[in-house]
Amino acid sequence: MIGFSTSTSMDLDSRGGRCMYEQVDRLRAAGPAVPVQLPEGVGAWSVTRGDVVKRLLTHPSVSRNLKKNVPSYQPGSVPWLSPWVDVDSMATAEGREHARLRKLITPAFTPRRIDAMKSQIEAAVAGLLDDLWARPADEPVDLHTDFSYRVPTQVICDLFGVPAGQRAEVLRVLRAAGSTDATEEESLAVNHDMDVAMRTLIDTRRRDPGEDLTSFLLAAREEGEESLSEHELISTLLLMIGGGSTTTINLIDHTVRELLAHPDQLAAVLAEPGRWTDAIEESLRVHCPVMHLPMRWATEDIDLGEGVVVRAGDAILICYGAHGRDPGVHDDPGVFDIDREDKEHLAFGAGAHFCPGSRLARLEAQVALPALFDRFPRLALAVEPEDVEPRHTFIGNDVAALPVFLRHG
Repeated sequence: MIGFSTSTSMDLDSRGGRCMYEQVDRLRAAGPAVPVQLPEGVGAWSVTRGDVVKRLLTHPSVSRNLKKNVPSYQPGSVPWLSPWVDVDSMATAEGREHARLRKLITPAFTPRRIDAMKSQIEAAVAGLLDDLWARPADEPVDLHTDFSYRVPTQVICDLFGVPAGQRAEVLRVLRAAGSTDATEEESLAVNHDMDVAMRTLIDTRRRDPGEDLTSFLLAAREEGEESLSEHELISTLLLMIGGGSTTTINLIDHTVRELLAHPDQLAAVLAEPGRWTDAIEESLRVHCPVMHLPMRWATEDIDLGEGVVVRAGDAILICYGAHGRDPGVHDDPGVFDIDREDKEHLAFGAGAHFCPGSRLARLEAQVALPALFDRFPRLALAVEPEDVEPRHTFIGNDVAALPVFLRHG
């Protein structure tokens, strides 16, 4: 078990959507950090004030590495948390180790390389839109399943060389890892299946290397350094394939929903295509694709004021989506408004752990969204915007389904 310095009186809500946003507002009002209960008895400080979020994301006494900072912790002892803290990737490493691991992956995400992927993304999007065109015009279609989910997962699986026959399982286990209402037995099964899926991918690319990032990581050497260990390789693949798809899935879903709910703003974007950036950035602000990314740990006592002291060894759960929805940072923060002058958000983190795939996520959205509305100009929600069902998790900001009428033909 993971120790915690104080008692908790509130469970963090896993129902997602409006329930998650409302709880974030209550937590923000309660203090600079609030002790909350997470699954399997894990206590953590919930941080939901924009200024405190920004401070702790780059605080020298806050670490991403549980194993080095909480010696009593036994890896695997908290199954739901294991995929986030028992890994050895650039997401959990610090200092020199973080720099080593990040250096291996970032060459694949330079602006030049990402921009060169545009034609590949356009082809993937066009194929998916062709599939949608074959669907009935007057029957509800789940755009989440048939488009938003498939665009980034196809792109990231192509990028990492995941064979067609392995993709469904790889994507299943990575999505399941984001659940925060699974039983302990379900979490254990997912962890086992994730390991098997990643080892299967690695074995395949060892036997048959190609021009993909998995093959590149297998062969990578850095001057004066050893290659990735097996555990580091598995951890890096989990991070990049999972993180490289989830953010963009949620970004596309939320942007489509908001534009369909605000036809005047959709009309403005369609009339001036350069404004797609405004729609995407505003969506990232108001509906941060990843709300909480477990977890950080205090290496020393941190006084946050108002009588709140985070003790060394305590878990800190930072809400990435809190900054963009903080009324102390933005006026009417829950309102989607592409004309908003300040769209500042922390959807891709901050500091040394800023997401290296942020440019790819934005590019995918900039390709997918205009193409969708160009092909289906009369696209409409099949439910009220507030009735779009969220997925039950406090980690991602996912929807379970996005029912629409295509209205083509």
